[in-house]
Amino acid sequence: MYSRRDFGKIALAGLPVSGLLGAAIDSSVNGVRLGASTYSFRDFARTEGQDIVDAVIKALEFCRVGEIELYSPTIEPAGAALPPEAPAPYGMPRPPRAARSEEQLALEKRNREALRRWRVSTPAAHFQAIQRKFESAGVRVFAYTVNYTDAFTDEEIEATFQHAKALGAEAIASSTTLSMAQRVAPFADRHQFCVALHGNSNVADGNRFASAESFAKGMALSKYFKVNLDIGHFTAANFDAVAYIRENHERITHLHIKDRKKNDGTNEQFGDGDTPIKQVLALLKEKKHPIRAFVEYEYLGLRTSPEEVKRCMEYMRAALA
Repeated sequence: MYSRRDFGKIALAGLPVSGLLGAAIDSSVNGVRLGASTYSFRDFARTEGQDIVDAVIKALEFCRVGEIELYSPTIEPAGAALPPEAPAPYGMPRPPRAARSEEQLALEKRNREALRRWRVSTPAAHFQAIQRKFESAGVRVFAYTVNYTDAFTDEEIEATFQHAKALGAEAIASSTTLSMAQRVAPFADRHQFCVALHGNSNVADGNRFASAESFAKGMALSKYFKVNLDIGHFTAANFDAVAYIRENHERITHLHIKDRKKNDGTNEQFGDGDTPIKQVLALLKEKKHPIRAFVEYEYLGLRTSPEEVKRCMEYMRAALA
């Protein structure tokens, strides 16, 4: 088994990241397109001036993942993705703003400005080169994750659509708010490019996407708005993921597969929570819906993130066999 350090060493040594010489990795099972979000590898060490793309590709090969949702911090400058855009550690809540010092807040502000400058100034060729690197390893970028917040300028929003197109993605996936979706909608319309709204389990906040009704409000803003349904969060919010997919499959681009307990419960290893993972996969198999099912590893695992993602992929493959 590779350790997390092994993945980094292999990538940084400049060794070939694929033994497949461009052959596509087929991670589908009985017609169901399986894959992963590179958010799952957010624990990979980052250093200034060095991306983690090669290490992530090695991990995807190890897990036999052929399609991905590319999490933007995977390819953005190290240190730039800080709260509110940074992920929390596995299974842990994000520290509240009040718990951060004035120095930390000032650093976050400087880094956020640096990230904005990078986004608006980096040419399309940079992202096209990243797309070719994934393609040469047999991995397809299906969606690009951009979590739009109030901190985004219009120029920055415009740049993210250019990035997604250059990466060859079919959609931008975004954990965002209804108010931000109103700002993003004209860009989706002008580019005629899909934005998949990602939900969470916070049903109390009317500005967040969680329920079927909130997704409907979002999709009403643009015909290019669809849903990236996180079946773990949907279950934690006490909704029925299978029923929602049955009724709304034409407006769903892809799923995030995770296992959570109901009543806003914890993330669990696949099979230990209340999320109907097997039933959802069976529905995709039966109805032949072209909806991708991507692992989003968030529980507190005992192994490296590549090993945990591989276990999640094997669980889904077994369910579909």
